[in-house]
Amino acid sequence: MKTMKLFNALTSIVLLNLISLTVTAHANQSQKSDSVLLAIKQYINNHNTGAIYEMGSESFRKGFDKEKLGAFFDKEIYPLGKIKQSSRIGFERNSDKYKLQFESGKLEFSFLLDKQGKFNSFTFLPFKALITSKLAPATTSNKLSTLLDKQVDSIARRYIQKSNTVGLSIGILKDGRMKTYGYGETSKGSGQLPTANTIFEIGSITKTFTATILAYYINERKISLTDPILKYLPDSLSANSELHKITIINLSNHTSGLPTIPSNFANKMNPANPYIHYDDKLLFTGLKTCTLTTVPGTTYAYSNLATGLLGVISERISGKTYEQLVKQLIAVPLHMNNTFQLLTPQQNKHFVKVYDTDGDETQPWDFNALAGCGSLRSTVNDLLLYAKANIKSDYVPLSNSFALTHKITFAKEPVVGLGWHLLQEDGANYYWHNGGTGGSRSYLILNTEKKIAVVVLSNSNVGVDEIGISILRKII
Repeated sequence: MKTMKLFNALTSIVLLNLISLTVTAHANQSQKSDSVLLAIKQYINNHNTGAIYEMGSESFRKGFDKEKLGAFFDKEIYPLGKIKQSSRIGFERNSDKYKLQFESGKLEFSFLLDKQGKFNSFTFLPFKALITSKLAPATTSNKLSTLLDKQVDSIARRYIQKSNTVGLSIGILKDGRMKTYGYGETSKGSGQLPTANTIFEIGSITKTFTATILAYYINERKISLTDPILKYLPDSLSANSELHKITIINLSNHTSGLPTIPSNFANKMNPANPYIHYDDKLLFTGLKTCTLTTVPGTTYAYSNLATGLLGVISERISGKTYEQLVKQLIAVPLHMNNTFQLLTPQQNKHFVKVYDTDGDETQPWDFNALAGCGSLRSTVNDLLLYAKANIKSDYVPLSNSFALTHKITFAKEPVVGLGWHLLQEDGANYYWHNGGTGGSRSYLILNTEKKIAVVVLSNSNVGVDEIGISILRKII
C-alpha cells in the first residue's frame, strides 16, 4: 500500500513537471511568435516585402520566390492599408493565429516557425469572428411593466445579447402615443444607455426623405415624374444615349437600370468610408460612359447611384444643398431637432460609436454627391415624428408630399411607391425602408390606416429588420 502511494505521488510530480514544461514551452513559443508578428506588422506597414521574404526559412524561399511574394502583397495585402491593431486568437497545430485589423479590412494571419524562428509557412484568410452570447444581460430602460414591454424585451434580447451587438434604440407609435426603449451602450464600455434622443446613422431610410423632397417639388410643379433626367443634368451627359431612356420616376422606384454603385466608384475609394470621396465631378464623369443593366421602367434593381442622383437633381432644382433641403422641407416643419447630415461638435456628443459585423469599432460613413441615398443621422424620437407625419399631418405641403410618396409606382415584386417599399398583407399596405452602413442598421415600418409605426436603430452592422417585423406583429 505504501509502495502504491509512493508511486502515485511520484507520478503526480512527473505529470506536474510535464505540464509545467509544456506551459513554459508554449509561453516561450508565444513570445517568439509575438516578436515575429511585431516585425511583420512593421514590414507590412512600410511595404517592405523584401524584409518579409528574408524572414522565411530556406525551404520557404525555395518554394516561393521573391517576385511572387511581392505580387501577392501588392495585390492582396497592401491595398488594405496599415495594420491598426493585432491580437492573438489561437494556437492550432503548432501554428500561431492572429487577427490583423487593417485600415480597411481584417484578416486572420497564421504562421509556422522553424527552430531558428524563420517562417516555414504563413497564411492569410478572411477574418470571421466567433459570435457568442454576452455573459451578463445588457442594460435597458425597459421597465417590463406591461405585456408589450415584456414582448419587446423578449424580441430585443435575441439581438442585443449577441457578442457582436452594442446598442439598440426602439420606438413604437400606437394609438397616438409614442413609446421608446434603449438597450446596451452608445459605445463599448461606456455604460451609457441609448436614449430616444441618441443620434444614429439611418442609412438608406434617407431615401424616403429624398423621395419626399421630390414629391414636394412635383407638387410645386418644378419637376415631373415623367421628365427625362437629362433635363436637369449637365449638357455634356446627353452624349450618352443610355441616359435618354431614364425618367425621374425610375430614379425613385429603382427601375432606372443604373447599377447599384457607379462604375468609377472604386477610384481612390476608402472602403472604411466609401462615399466621402465621390463628388459631383466623379459622378458626372461616370455617367458619361455608364451602361444600363436593364431597360428603364421594366425591372426593379436597387440602386444607390439612382437615388443619390435624384438628390443631386433636387439640389440643382433648388440651388440648396441636400442637408438644407431636408432641414427646410422636412425637419423644421416636423420639429425633428436631431436629424442632420453633418454634425456639429455639440451634436456629435450625442452620436453613437459604430461597430462592424464582428463587433469591432469602425468609421461612420460620410457622403458627398450621393448624399440622397444614405447620408442622414437621426434619432428614434425624430423618426417617430416622421412616421406620425407620414400617417397624418396638418401641415399641408408635407401631407401632400407624403401622400404622393405612398402611391404605387411599380406594381411587380417588390411593390414600390416613391422611395418606400410596400409590404401588402391582409389587405393593408405597410410602408417600410431599412438602412445599413459599415457600422449601423436601421428599420422603419408604418401603416397609415392602423396609425402604427415601429422604428429600430442599431450602432452595429447586424440587421434589425426581424426586430421591427416581430414588434409590428405584436401591435397590429
